[in-house]
Amino acid sequence: MDAWPKKVSVDLAGGSVTIEGETGQRTLPMASAEAFAAVAAAYLRCGWDNKYVYSFTWLGRPIIQLPDDAFRLQELIYAVKPDVIVETGVAHGGSTIFYAGLCKLMGRGRVVAVEIELRQHNREAIDAHPLRPLITLIEGGSTDPSTVAQVKKEITPGETVLVLLDSKHSRQHVLDELGTYAPFVTKGSYIVAMDGIMRYLVGAPRSDANWAWDNPAEAAREFASTRKDFILVEPTPPFNEGTVETRVSYCPDAFLKRVA
Repeated sequence: MDAWPKKVSVDLAGGSVTIEGETGQRTLPMASAEAFAAVAAAYLRCGWDNKYVYSFTWLGRPIIQLPDDAFRLQELIYAVKPDVIVETGVAHGGSTIFYAGLCKLMGRGRVVAVEIELRQHNREAIDAHPLRPLITLIEGGSTDPSTVAQVKKEITPGETVLVLLDSKHSRQHVLDELGTYAPFVTKGSYIVAMDGIMRYLVGAPRSDANWAWDNPAEAAREFASTRKDFILVEPTPPFNEGTVETRVSYCPDAFLKRVA
């Protein structure tokens, strides 16, 4: 949705959802995609306030992603079957391990992970992990020329490359990353700008008023508007028998597909 509702009321007994927004108040049946989107917005905001996303791990390492997003990403990775997954932003290493595990399962691919400053205990945990052979760790700013040169050395010409941007989430930094890493992305693959949810969280705990415009989704939309070789498009799910077609996600307007 373009904007979150101002107020959401759920009547479980009556099976309805009441939404209050810019155009007034409406009551919808719970079995409707619009009602689900409103309840999902409330879930995402409440989850942010309670730091719910910080409660998940993957194969022993904290992974600061919603399960919804991780499941969607694994299907994208399985569809693209990249030889190299470039990830900016390692933190505790959970997502790095997650992507490496998918490569292991597919029998194809490896992860090149970039972190501006990898804390020693996180490095030690990643180094000790069974999936470490599928991971190359590069420490440095994601857009620093020396860092980018190291990433480039890890990619063999002709390999399929998918890029996931999950480091600093300001609009300008993500724009800089998009410009820097887009040349690595192969036709038919994607560069993904994570955490565009920031634009919906103004006024929430740990947020900033500037997030209304200073966020990764804004960068992705701006990048797509200036390019003919990338389009901003949601990957089509391979299976969906429900009425809901939108994702419950921290990453709206995230997927930039290389088409030329």
